[in-house]
Amino acid sequence: MTALIEVRDLLVRREKQTVLEIAHLSVEAGEVLAVVGPNGAGKSTLFLTLARLLKHERGVIRFFNGHESISTLEYRRRIALVLQEPLLLDASVRENAAIGLRFRGTPKAEADRRVAHWLERLGVAHLAERSARKLSGGESQRVSLARAFVLEPELLLLDEPFTALDSPTRARLLEDLKAVLGETGTTTIFITHDLREAEKLGTRMAVMLKGRVHQVGKPREVFAHPADSQVAEFLGMQM
Repeated sequence: MTALIEVRDLLVRREKQTVLEIAHLSVEAGEVLAVVGPNGAGKSTLFLTLARLLKHERGVIRFFNGHESISTLEYRRRIALVLQEPLLLDASVRENAAIGLRFRGTPKAEADRRVAHWLERLGVAHLAERSARKLSGGESQRVSLARAFVLEPELLLLDEPFTALDSPTRARLLEDLKAVLGETGTTTIFITHDLREAEKLGTRMAVMLKGRVHQVGKPREVFAHPADSQVAEFLGMQM
């Protein structure tokens, strides 16, 4: 497989403290990489750095077949973000789903087609004219996902999108997202502290501890063979 994203020698500091240091991490085209770790492990810092919302002090992030010369603007046009908080505008569901396409100058007919498709696919088409301020947590996150998928991103970044949801809502949305990713083959980096979510959604799993990646592999392999005692402790196992 071909790596869509490759990180090398990455260093991020905040207030002169190292918060992220990754020698190498790659994400293959079409895979879902679940990045797991406890609070403070550096997961969200990695997310912000990959989204180019946080500057790194050292290292390179290569995008698409090894090219690193791509501009920040072009990079951002190839990715889509879904955050823990949906951050929807005070507008209708339809308008929220279409906002990214409007900023990109997508022709109205094409934008309408994509929005209609993704609202339907994510089960919120019946809410298209409702104010986004009147949605439940699960509905809001479905609209946030629709807003991301209408962009047809090459890379989807998810930062703990299910954390604020109750268990039944989370389970249904996780199932639907897994199906969508299987259909689209969208390369995805999924940040989570929930091992069950990572195992359910991830084709591979990266375990982060104290700002470093300790192990990367298929979920079943990581659970079966922790790389070290720290990984084993995080997984709730003994070595």
